[in-house]
Amino acid sequence: MVGFILTGHGQFSNGLASAIDMVAGDQPAFQIVPFEGSQAASYGEDLRAAITAMREECEGVLVFVDLLGGTPFNQAMMIAADVDNVEVVTGTNLPMLIELLLTRGAGSGLSELAEQAVSVGQMGVTHQSVAAMAAVEDDLGDEDGI
Repeated sequence: MVGFILTGHGQFSNGLASAIDMVAGDQPAFQIVPFEGSQAASYGEDLRAAITAMREECEGVLVFVDLLGGTPFNQAMMIAADVDNVEVVTGTNLPMLIELLLTRGAGSGLSELAEQAVSVGQMGVTHQSVAAMAAVEDDLGDEDGI
């Protein structure tokens, strides 16, 4: 199994982890490492310890971060340079995490999961408007739906 580490600025990882727990329940080989300003001095060591421990238990580790170029990303990339089978995905969102958590045991490797994360993450970003939704409802007519 590929292990997942979720990190990001402030309460980013805590909030997503809470939402994941609500939608998908407790997940194995999934850990968060928040980057809090008050703990900035030890953050790199904490992230390295989490990734290293996860790597010892799993065939690979996928690190999900919030922002390309931020401290969590930079630290994760430095660690990935030292630890084998670690990859980093930026721009993490809830649809991405839920789908990957629920499908990662299906025999996908680390690189395939990273590519799937990007694809699902992009599909999860859409623009909706009331006018567009009304047009769809008009097209459906008076059908009862499902």
